[in-house]
Amino acid sequence: MNLSQLHKAVRRYHKRHKRRGCGDSCGHGGTSCRGGKGQSARSGFHQRNYFEGGQMPLIRKTPKRGFNNTRFQDKVIVINLRDLNRFANGDTINEQTLREKGLIKGEFDRIKILGNGNLERENLILSVHSFSESAVKKIQEKGGKVTPIAIGT
Repeated sequence: MNLSQLHKAVRRYHKRHKRRGCGDSCGHGGTSCRGGKGQSARSGFHQRNYFEGGQMPLIRKTPKRGFNNTRFQDKVIVINLRDLNRFANGDTINEQTLREKGLIKGEFDRIKILGNGNLERENLILSVHSFSESAVKKIQEKGGKVTPIAIGT
C-alpha cells in the first residue's frame, strides 16, 4: 500500500472537539479558552445575540418608522360550522350560549362564523357579528336564520 493510494477520508490531521476544562495538558491553558476573570468566564453566562459590548445597540439607534396596526385591530373569534353541532335543533345561538357551551372565552371584539365542516343541526337561529358566505349558504340550506348584529353592541 502506498500513501498515494489512501482513501480520501484518511487525513493527516483530524478535527476534534476542544477538550476544555482539563488543565494545561489539553493545550487550552488554565482558563479553558474563556479568557481571564469576569462574567464571561463563569458557567451559565449567556450573551444576547445583538449585544455590542455595552455601546448603544444598533436596533435602539435606528429610528422606528411606519404604522403598526396591532394595537388598534379588532380581535375576532372564529367559530366553524362543525362546532355548532353541539347545539340542538332549533336553538338560538348568540354570544351567551356560545360561552355556555365553552366555544368562546375571554375578551374579543367580534364573533365570526366560518363555513368549515358540515352542519348537522336544522333550524338554528344565529345572531353574531359576521358570517362567511359559505356559512350563510349552509345555514340557510338547513332552514336556519342568520341575523348579523352591529359591531360594538
